[in-house]
Amino acid sequence: MMEEINIRRAERRDCPRLLELIKALALYEKAPDEVTVSLSHFEESGFGEQPVWWAFVAEVDGAVVGFALYYIRYSTWKGQRLYLEDLYVEPGMRGKGVGARLFEQLMDEMRARNLHGMVWQALEWNEPALNFYRKYGAKFDHGWVNCELL
Repeated sequence: MMEEINIRRAERRDCPRLLELIKALALYEKAPDEVTVSLSHFEESGFGEQPVWWAFVAEVDGAVVGFALYYIRYSTWKGQRLYLEDLYVEPGMRGKGVGARLFEQLMDEMRARNLHGMVWQALEWNEPALNFYRKYGAKFDHGWVNCELL
């Protein structure tokens, strides 16, 4: 029997679990040492006076098994857009509709906020993720190079 999937907005109390899942995602993406954010900074950034990120969590039997974390970015060409920073589902819960429910919640959020689209990045070797996004008709843009300044 399929467990019931509950999608809800993340709350401050979810932050320790979210960080656990973020570290699991970093391990999956072969970058386990790249997560350096502290719990206090993470909490303040999402639930302080001026939040810069929001998230939805997926619960099954009261346990958080996945999340989608996003923020609003501005495109000078398109206007405000939802930027999906991370979408992650525990390995044992994949293929059960959890990721789809989170992604569809993001699309609902995008529409509710009257945003001009949703954008995100995926690793080119992550075929399961790319195939997931293809199901939604995602457009892939291979013409840009990621840049970072530390």
